Parts: sequence; C-alpha cells; structure tokens
Amino acid sequence: MGISESDELRAFEATGIYRLAESGATFLDPVRILNASYRRFRLVPSAYYSRSFGTSRQGGEAETERTGEASPERKKRKRQPKPRELNEVERMAEARHQEARPLLLSAHKSLLKAKDLLEFLPRMIKEDVRVLDVESNLEKNLVELGSSWRAPFCEMTLCFQKSSGENSEEDNYNQGYNLIVVDPPWENGCVRQKVAYPTLPNRHFLYLPVQELAHSTGALLVLWITNREKLWKFVEEELFPAWGVKDHTVFYWLKVKPDGSLIGNLDLLHHRPYECLLVGYINLDKETVRGSKFKFLEERRLEISYMIKINPQLVKELLSEYIPGPKPARCIELFARELVSGWTSWGNEPLRFQDAMYFSNKQEHDVHS
Repeated sequence: MGISESDELRAFEATGIYRLAESGATFLDPVRILNASYRRFRLVPSAYYSRSFGTSRQGGEAETERTGEASPERKKRKRQPKPRELNEVERMAEARHQEARPLLLSAHKSLLKAKDLLEFLPRMIKEDVRVLDVESNLEKNLVELGSSWRAPFCEMTLCFQKSSGENSEEDNYNQGYNLIVVDPPWENGCVRQKVAYPTLPNRHFLYLPVQELAHSTGALLVLWITNREKLWKFVEEELFPAWGVKDHTVFYWLKVKPDGSLIGNLDLLHHRPYECLLVGYINLDKETVRGSKFKFLEERRLEISYMIKINPQLVKELLSEYIPGPKPARCIELFARELVSGWTSWGNEPLRFQDAMYFSNKQEHDVHS
C-alpha cells in the first residue's frame, strides 16, 4: 500500500520536523535538517543512524549495542533479576519518572496514531543502505581524518591559546553566545565498562567558563543529562549555580525503533528509553526582555526521534523563539562530535562524525532520485 501523503508528512519530508498536534510533541529527523547545511554532499541516512562510539568492539557487538537487541545466546544466559526494595536514590528517580510518565505516554500514543509517518519511517532509515567499516574508520586520528572528511558550508577557524595581553578581532566582536549546547562526557559506570569514550569526573565541569561564554544580554543553555538521580542532584544543586543557570525546565527525548515502538521498556529502572535536556537561562533579565519578540520557556516539552541523539541544529530549530539576544543567534556546542553550519564546535572530537563514509555526493543522489 502506498504512503498517504498528508500535509504534515510533506512538510516533514522537506523540513525533518513532524508536529504531533494531539500531544504537542515533535518527531525529528536529524538527517533532513542537517542536509540543508551541505551544498556538495548529503548525509546517508543508513550511515548516520548506525553511528557508533565503539572503539574496539567486533562488528556484531557494535550492532547489538546500536539496536539494543540481544542475541539469542545472550537472551538464554540472561537471568531475570529478583525483585527488591528500591533504595532512597532509586525512589527519588522513580518519582521523577512517574511525574514525566503521562507526558511520555501521551506523546508515544500520538506517534502511533500518525500512520502516514509510521509507514514512511522504514523507508527513511533504509535509504541508500550502506554497511560501515566501523573498525577501520572510527579509529582514525586527526591527521588521517584530514584526507577523508566533509564539512557543512561554514567558516573554519583553528584556535590556539592566546597570550593574556593579545587582543583580536574575534574578541572585539564576541559579546558571547546566545545558545550554548553542552553534551558532557558524564562519568558513568556503564560507559566505563564498555570503554565507549573518555569521560571526566563530574566535578570537572564546574570549572567550565560557561557563564563567561554567555551573551551579555542573555543566553539559552541546553544540557544533556542522563536519568541517574545523583547526576540530577549534582546539576541542580551545584553545576547550574556555578554556571549561573536559572529558570530551567526539562525537555524529554524519547527514542523509538523504525516501527514506532520504544527502544525499551518505559518503566525499566536503570535503562529508560528516553534522555533529558535541561534548558535554562544565563545573564537574562526578565524585565529587560518583557514586551520583546523573545518568548520565555516555561513548560516541559517532548521530542521523539529514531534511536539517535538530537543534533544541536535541531535544538536551535525547535527553540529559536526562546533564544534571547540579537538575531541571528550566536551558537556554540561544547564537547561537539560533529560540525554544524554557523556554529562554533568545541571539543576533542569535532570531526568524529565528519568522515566521508557518512556522506554521498549530493549531485549523484539527485541524478539517481
């Protein structure tokens, strides 16, 4: 049966954003949004959605982690945990989950009702299917990447630490950033066990000059956070005060499979099928922005995407009306793992996912379409 092209689906094919009116949630396709940033190249959906941070795993193991599906052998060995009473921290985490649960269920229910989108998703993900050589490609160092990576149309600047007395044109122009997205390599026992990527002790993030990076007229800060209750407590009681973040609210990112089902049990204590973004303001005086076109973000929101984390450009698209300060907004991503047009990308791995294996020639694709 062919796909019934609703107005919303046609808009989604063009923009990568499908608004689920019934719940107020949004389904996102990072590939479509990011491809607008490339002139000569385009992201290959099958390659983008199979991206992995694995460093030394065998192909089968990496695939298992990406899909979240255990092999039959592993399923046989896996024992059902015995019921036990939750400790105090787990009870707090469960209470936080129960508060969000109605919103999550409502959003997922509205997604399952979007039949045109569900019919379209498998085709969207399998387009230009490509098998990635994860072992040989993700281990390249910066020098090797120089001959095999793609960039969006943007200004490329290599920054070195300046002496304290040196002044530059960038320093004069820069009054700070209006949108700051931070995806820290949180210290996590599970991540350490998999050796997925280097992490930092959480207290190290207290010393990031986030407040100094914020624009003098105000900035919107977006922080990725896991569902660990101890981490939430650290962020709310120590990290945000240190960064000067106020009036924060929560965005939920719900991860689904190609058929629209959740990637895991919604109520599984330590493996929720969603992550959170804490969104707050820095250097913002509510009185000075009152009456302007700027809209203050107060309510919780929910976004849905296929398994992979939302790209910072999607965050900007969704939150553009909530970003204070002059337009166009100046944006920075801390701990970036890919380049985004018009953004400052800071971190040790900004070229991580710019490898040519994730892209195809846009002109060749247009000819064969």
